Amino acid sequence: MTAPAASSSAVPGFRRNMVTICAMTATIMQALDTTIANVALPYMQGTLSASTDQINWVLTSYIVAAAIMTAPVGWIANRFGRKRTFIVCSAGFTIASVMCGLAQDITQMVLFRLLQGVFGASLVPLSQAVMLDSYALHERAKAMAIWGMGVMLGPIMGPSLGAWLTETYSWHWVFFVNLPFGAVTVLGLMAFMEETKPNAELTFDWFGFVALAIGIGSLQIALDRGEDQGWLESNEIIIEFIIAGVGFYYFLAHSLTTQRPFIQFALFKDRNFVGGCVFMTVMGLVLFSTMALSSPYLQNVIGYPIITAGVLLATRGCGTLVAMMLVGRLLRFIEARTLIVVGLSLTALSLFQMTGWTDHTGVPEIITVSIMQGFGFGLVFVPLSTVAFLTLPGHLRTDGTSMLTLVRNVASSIGISIAIAQLTEGTRRSHAILVEHINPFNHALQMPNVAGLLNLSTDAGRAMADAMVMMQAQILAFSHDYQLVMTFILVSIPLAVMIGSTRTALRAQSAPAEHAVME
Repeated sequence: MTAPAASSSAVPGFRRNMVTICAMTATIMQALDTTIANVALPYMQGTLSASTDQINWVLTSYIVAAAIMTAPVGWIANRFGRKRTFIVCSAGFTIASVMCGLAQDITQMVLFRLLQGVFGASLVPLSQAVMLDSYALHERAKAMAIWGMGVMLGPIMGPSLGAWLTETYSWHWVFFVNLPFGAVTVLGLMAFMEETKPNAELTFDWFGFVALAIGIGSLQIALDRGEDQGWLESNEIIIEFIIAGVGFYYFLAHSLTTQRPFIQFALFKDRNFVGGCVFMTVMGLVLFSTMALSSPYLQNVIGYPIITAGVLLATRGCGTLVAMMLVGRLLRFIEARTLIVVGLSLTALSLFQMTGWTDHTGVPEIITVSIMQGFGFGLVFVPLSTVAFLTLPGHLRTDGTSMLTLVRNVASSIGISIAIAQLTEGTRRSHAILVEHINPFNHALQMPNVAGLLNLSTDAGRAMADAMVMMQAQILAFSHDYQLVMTFILVSIPLAVMIGSTRTALRAQSAPAEHAVME
């Protein structure tokens, strides 16, 4: 028996606005930390006297801890109360962030990042649950648009903000920047958020949690370290995949045979929630894989500095922002599944255009494609976040938000790993094919202008030829990656039929509210 969720109209006026601000600051704080620390790793490595393999655990420890602790968020909030859980996790995340900034060696940094991941895992699902309960059903699209801005813009703005803070101040400020956000969140939640009724009778399924934690943790470590270790050529990665499979097997076998499983499988009886999970998987794969590809392309292929690349990528956030401002109103007249199909189609079109990018692609085209892609993301994310909870019972809402967050996190890790692995292998394969044509029998290389520049009998000529071939190999590899992601989107579009009709339900709920306002 779970604790009832707060009433969807229990937080009116000023109090609701303040709770919204607190939920947004928590969301932004956690979303930023998924990417903001990446650019500061080389600076941390020198200060903390860490090897390349050791410094990578700064990212891995956070990802693994957050993934493991996302699953029990629903149970913890139902057992101890949502407000208390939200405040403790926000305060813990803020304190852990400050401790990361003060770390003196790699051991301390990894430990504090673990704590940061443990406390930060609940911030996004709890903030989404709070937003859903603070707004009536006919206003949920607007609420999810507001909340989605933090979730979507945080990862996009993270690298740019991290680069600016690191170059202007030091890498410590990548973590200290969370302090004002955390203080506002904790104080605001204490003052304005209403508590849900805790359920002291809830028991915790330790076996299910441990099995799921082992499965998720091993999978995340394998995905995060696979590229560096050579994937299935490494015994470490093979063992981690085996452990993950065993963990998931025991979790499912136990959950399907026990009376009180760790995960409430009643969630998956709701058609809209299942559809939301499917498309959240698509969004996790597409959003984060394209982010993982776009920044290296702008920096390594075209040659922009990291801050310039960040500004160009931020235009994608502008497109997302515009879409989210419009989609809340559009949902009252257009089916959510229609908007999702349109958004995915725009995203696929933008990726198709990116397959033709070269090292001479101009700024106007980059901005145009980025805005289109961001607009497509916005058209998908808000309807998806709204429809997933449209028909889900209130007492399952917190469990639902944590499950949706877990699905997105795991999917994003898989998407990034596939994209980077394909990029590395594609570059090697394309280089091997192209280099076959660099030989004395190639008539193009015998032309006077070319032969004077690329004299293969000299070290300088061979080095220049290899650099040119490597550049073209990278461009081809990026193009193939974009094609892969585009194909995945096109294949997933027909799955929109899984989502039920939403316009009728939303308009039926909004009609009484509008009638009351008129009276």
